[in-house]
Amino acid sequence: MAQHEIRQELTVDQYTLGLVGPEQEWAGTVADGGTIRTHTPPACWGPMITPDFRGGHEVTRPIAVENADVGDAIALTIRDVEVTSVATSTGSMAEREGAFGDDPFVDHRCPECGTEWPESIVEGTGEDAIRCAECGANASSFGFEFGYTVAFDEERSVGLTMDDAAAEELAEDAREAMALPENSRQHPILLYKPSEMAGTLGHLRPFIGNVGTTPPIELPDSHNAGDFGQFLIGADHDWGLPDEEALGERTDGHMDINAVREGAVLICPVKVDGGGIYVGDLHANQGDGELSLHTTDVSGRTELGIEVIKGLDIDGPLLLPNEEDLPHIAAPYTEMERETGHALADEHGVEMQSEMGPIQVIGSGETVNAATENAFDRAGDLLDMSEGEVRGRCTFTGGVEIGRLPGVVQLTMLAPMDRLEERGIGKLVSEQYDL
Repeated sequence: MAQHEIRQELTVDQYTLGLVGPEQEWAGTVADGGTIRTHTPPACWGPMITPDFRGGHEVTRPIAVENADVGDAIALTIRDVEVTSVATSTGSMAEREGAFGDDPFVDHRCPECGTEWPESIVEGTGEDAIRCAECGANASSFGFEFGYTVAFDEERSVGLTMDDAAAEELAEDAREAMALPENSRQHPILLYKPSEMAGTLGHLRPFIGNVGTTPPIELPDSHNAGDFGQFLIGADHDWGLPDEEALGERTDGHMDINAVREGAVLICPVKVDGGGIYVGDLHANQGDGELSLHTTDVSGRTELGIEVIKGLDIDGPLLLPNEEDLPHIAAPYTEMERETGHALADEHGVEMQSEMGPIQVIGSGETVNAATENAFDRAGDLLDMSEGEVRGRCTFTGGVEIGRLPGVVQLTMLAPMDRLEERGIGKLVSEQYDL
């Protein structure tokens, strides 16, 4: 990592071509206790249809954090998420035969001339607009199986799906409507102008789909997770991995969990010195599970507060969501509930553990079941609990939620505050939930 001046506030508007890893050019160094601001382009669909990208997202260059060493963790307090796009297109995908090798997100090639990761140009609008600069063939790996275009109101509170004419109008002004930042290198997905299920109104609630720390090996940014990362195992390209153990180097930055939004705190593992925070893949909204595998990708701005937690030594992310995003039974106790609990404890001669705090452990894997097992392991290591105790506490005081299919979950429980304090995160939990 190159040495940089340590800044109390760091703004980042430079991006990778779809990769995360320690060899990527670093954006700078922010102080422990400092602030990161980012301006990011949409992820998923734009990079997916741009053949020279090596991964399915366009995320920021990695950011070093003062005092962050391997084995530490970095808490990211999400202070602001602002959508700047006025429209986007999304839907479920169809792969284009011949336009990729092992992986349509990573291993791009022109289906006519065979150029790998070809430079491309735009000719007109529609799903054949992305052309190989070498031979002129349609070079994009993806089209829509079912797609729609969404325009947002000025306050970004709702979105409305467009008909053919309105989608065409937005496609003609695609880069401006998506508010692509100056340094973005993707083609805007509005060019494809899908227009199914026109006239449908949806609620918006923006969040960050891909945010976290740099893994110690280079990975496609969209595959830095236990589910999408499965496509790398045995793959015959530059980022192929030999086995599941090699995928253990991931940091699970690509979560697509809709609770990673303004007001939440995300605690990320440090697996390279400096941490290497990166941000991207802002979404205007998404239902649990991201059932189409894609959602409303947008340009936007974020502001993150930064704090190093020495020696936490976690394998994957922890999330302290907004209280309203917690399962009902994982909410902090009210004063009346405490009093009732103490009365019940007195009645039965039991000592009540009244100091408890909500925490979510993120797990990922090939399937939802595998992701949940991964979360059990991570929670047990974090809190020094057997799997049986983890299962019991999550059943009685929490639950498991699907962040993304096929395999990202949030495992929630009310955890004993003394254990959280021993691990150095009790203060964060207390501040987040006013305990």
